[in-house]
Amino acid sequence: MTAQKREITRDDILPLETYAAQRKERRTKSAEMKRTRRLGVGAFCTFYFENYDTMFQQIHEMLYIEKGGEEQIADELAAYNPLIPNGRELVATVMFEINDPVQRDKELRRLAHVEDFMFVDIGGERAKAVPEQDVERTTADGKTSSVHFLHFPLTDEQAAKFKDPSVEVSLVISHENYGHIAMIPKDVREALAGDLA
Repeated sequence: MTAQKREITRDDILPLETYAAQRKERRTKSAEMKRTRRLGVGAFCTFYFENYDTMFQQIHEMLYIEKGGEEQIADELAAYNPLIPNGRELVATVMFEINDPVQRDKELRRLAHVEDFMFVDIGGERAKAVPEQDVERTTADGKTSSVHFLHFPLTDEQAAKFKDPSVEVSLVISHENYGHIAMIPKDVREALAGDLA
């Protein structure tokens, strides 16, 4: 795996035919890797932690499905490179996964600005979420998006503590309508430690 790489360049993009030939194997490997980069918090929120490998796969899937050529490659690189951790942060795609559309609408309207209430607790210290600034994730009428892209910048000390198995680490959502904590299990912590230089 290439967790320490920080940017996908045009030179990294595989020809469509090459990816198509490798797609099944790559998707299987990606699914296995993502198993230790995912954590549910509460009843219907899941954090999917990103890195070079998850974004490499995502870009290639988009190119394979949409077949938009060279122009699409530039767009996908611009969209997904910011989600590769820079060595002193964790980056997550956070999804509120509610299948029923009526229930989903109701819950998302109760979670205005939920991204401002998410953090990683590292031995009692909070690393607060910093949302991607691409679009506003809460509408004027107070409905939040079902998908958020969040960075969790860590200090050097926090990064060291994150890697120390004796320090408790958890994901926390402290929104008044969705207060939940999930301890980050050992296998997930080990996977995410690779994102920190």
